[in-house]
Amino acid sequence: MGFIWEGVEEAFELIVHGDAEVMQILGVTLHVAVFSTALALLFGLPCGLFFGLGRFRGRRLGIAMFNAGLGLPPVLVGLVVFLLFLRAGPFGGLELLYTVNGVILAQAILAFPIVAAFTASAVQAVPVGLFEQAQLLGASRRQLWALALREARVGVIGAAIAALGSALSEVGAVVLVGGNIHGQTQTLASAILTEVASGEYARAIAFGILLLGLILICGAALTLLQQRGEGDGAATPARRWRAS
Repeated sequence: MGFIWEGVEEAFELIVHGDAEVMQILGVTLHVAVFSTALALLFGLPCGLFFGLGRFRGRRLGIAMFNAGLGLPPVLVGLVVFLLFLRAGPFGGLELLYTVNGVILAQAILAFPIVAAFTASAVQAVPVGLFEQAQLLGASRRQLWALALREARVGVIGAAIAALGSALSEVGAVVLVGGNIHGQTQTLASAILTEVASGEYARAIAFGILLLGLILICGAALTLLQQRGEGDGAATPARRWRAS
């Protein structure tokens, strides 16, 4: 049990003294998580809104595909992206393999169905009468989407929390696409694998504590945003739309 306490003490020292290696890995981790989540939101939110609000043939199939995507194996996604961006692959000329941008793309692909599925589900939970009343008041499609985001904001931010958590903790795609290169593409999660393989258990525990702390801080910040203004639920549909 002694090595566990050594890991806790080492984590504290690494944070307090601002170890250069740890700060670099922490920076890469945050960079990958923030940009991959932003990319997933950029494409996932419109898709979630489109399938959540729409009434067209194939809508249920699309939502089912998003839900199935929640179980995408990260290693499989990493393998597909790896093969696509090999020098001999169809996108080899982009030279994204073993780069941070390549890792961001792989993580965004994993996070996309999370955002789309959660957003569609949250929008479907909003009373249909609210949108019908907004349409009667002359709301455009853009205004309807803005209203849907406003009313489903708890679920939408929940999607962002899940996507960010996935980006912070995922390992398989990082190792395959980024190569887990020390000082370049290594994240806190992939660094833990390296330290365990090297027998540096105390350092692995230290990285694990830092990663857990980062997830808790980011999750808490987004949760505060999610719960902000929750008391607006008593507003009437017309007032909600006009306020949006």
